[in-house]
Amino acid sequence: MIELFLNLLLVQGLLGAFDTVYHHELTVALPRSVTARRELSIHALRALLYGAMFFGLAWFTWHGLWVVALVGLVLVEVGLTLWDFVVEDTTRVLPASERITHTVLAINAGAAFALLALHLPHWYEQATALVLVHYGWRSWLLSALALGVVISGLRDALAAWQLQRLDLDLGLDLGCVHKRILVSGATGFIGSALVHELLRDGHSVTVLSRRPVAAAVHFGGNLRAVRSTEALHAHEQFDAVINLAGAPIVGMPWSEKRRRVLLSSRLNTTEELLRFVRRAQRPPHVWLQASAIGYYGTKATGTRTEEAPAGDGFAASLCQQWEDLSSELDALSIRRVTLRMGLVFGRSGGALPMMLLPFRLGLGAVLGNGRQHVGWIHLEDLLRLIAHAIADEFMRGTFNAVAPDSPTYAQFARAVGKALQRPVWLHLPAGLLRGGLGEMASLFVDGPHVMPRRLQESGFEYRFPDLRAALMDLS
Repeated sequence: MIELFLNLLLVQGLLGAFDTVYHHELTVALPRSVTARRELSIHALRALLYGAMFFGLAWFTWHGLWVVALVGLVLVEVGLTLWDFVVEDTTRVLPASERITHTVLAINAGAAFALLALHLPHWYEQATALVLVHYGWRSWLLSALALGVVISGLRDALAAWQLQRLDLDLGLDLGCVHKRILVSGATGFIGSALVHELLRDGHSVTVLSRRPVAAAVHFGGNLRAVRSTEALHAHEQFDAVINLAGAPIVGMPWSEKRRRVLLSSRLNTTEELLRFVRRAQRPPHVWLQASAIGYYGTKATGTRTEEAPAGDGFAASLCQQWEDLSSELDALSIRRVTLRMGLVFGRSGGALPMMLLPFRLGLGAVLGNGRQHVGWIHLEDLLRLIAHAIADEFMRGTFNAVAPDSPTYAQFARAVGKALQRPVWLHLPAGLLRGGLGEMASLFVDGPHVMPRRLQESGFEYRFPDLRAALMDLS
């Protein structure tokens, strides 16, 4: 009977790992959702308790008064799970697969705890002690799951803490009291932070989203969300269109299927927005187009300013096609501003948390030869730049959205090590990364020196112009 209970506990751990990785991390990106702080806090506490339970039941039988502690642990777990259900339903819309997984987890946990209850009377009659046992491979697998769930709990706790610090309240200056803004990519890392700031400042926001109900819930029902621009009437007017939509370029290797996803997620959304602009009776005053410094290619030499031509490779082609698609707006006398962004550094998402993780663990490394440049910008500066681009009628054309301090990767690694007080002693050869990641590795081991010449000439003032100041704020 105890083996059956342990088997159900193993199933619980494996299903929980799937739910965390596939749903929380990859599908809805909970650690980067500004509305998920309470849910992440619950997950963190529950995961740490599950870790204690997995390890404790893998190696010990709980006798005497320890049974009371075990029952208390189970009841707290159940209470946290019920609380989690309530919080989830009030802060986001769960994908169908996640809701099914949660149902299976609840049924499995109920069966496991029912089997455990059959052993508790006998255990309670024994002298109070934790008696060492060994269930063979089950003990070792439960121990591995215990370690994994504890790491997951610490990860969620850190994310919840970072989201608490994310309350920027920038007071974005859009040049007037109220604007009407249409945004794509609103639930992503940049878009989510931007829309929260716009709503806080009293602007009217409409978002274009593949999951409009989830998007509306994400922002507390304080905006309008549409699946298609067909839902927008031709007489509706927007002061600005902000096009941020696109699947994350850093993630899975760039297989042919992944390349199609990266391209279609950008071009299809852009075309959808353009269809509305073409039929709008009163077109928007400004179109703000996201792009990336990958436009210049990863093998470019020398300093790249906005006048430099497009480079070679998939990333450059992706950016060029994305930018070119909206070029027809120039003939419509719509002011178009294209921001070629570097890595956007923020606390709760983007590239920085994952870049800092190995350094926090004492495994900081220089990638490749270390001479490639890191083009970056602080999230707060990027949000202020977007507001600046909307408000300033003289801003038109392409701007490199990077900080003026563009360190090499070796300099970046040393700065991170100093900020975190960790050693930087590893070196990962470029060939090793290319072998594992394919062409996507070029994002890490290659990189041109990109400077924001036009942005500096426009009068924009950075709050975090150098890497040291940004790391002090974010780490």
